[in-house]
This record gives sequence, structure tokens and C-alpha cells, in this order.
Amino acid sequence: MRIFKNSWFTRFARKEKISDEVLREAVQRAENSQVDADLGGGVIKQRIARPGQGKSKGYRAIILLRRGEEAFFVYGFAKGD
Repeated sequence: MRIFKNSWFTRFARKEKISDEVLREAVQRAENSQVDADLGGGVIKQRIARPGQGKSKGYRAIILLRRGEEAFFVYGFAKGD
């Protein structure tokens, strides 16, 4: 599985201190059919834990997913936004 981030998401993850390991875990959960929201056409919304806290108070990421092949992180936001 290849995982990519667009430039906007890279800046967002750096600013919010979201590690690549956390992003890999989010993709792994999606690969194991633990998707938080399937928006159709390979687009999913996945919860990402805030460092030191749980997923419920964390971030949401929009991922373009082709199972077993590629995942593209394209947008992220805090739950309150």
C-alpha cells in the first residue's frame, strides 16, 4: 500500500503534529474495513487521534482510497471546524 499526502495536507499535518505513523494506522483501519464514513467512489472520511487524546476529539481526514493499492490524504480538519 502506497500512501501519499498532497501539499495542503502535508502542511496541515505538520502544523497539527500528526505523525506519518498515525496516518498509516488510519489507512490500515480503512483497509480492515473500519471506515468512519464511506462517501462513495473510493472517498472516505477517517478519524485521526489528536496527539495525547482520543479519536473522538481529534481530526477528520478525507482520503481517496484504492484498497490494496494507494491512499491519498487530500484534506483534514479538526472536529470542531
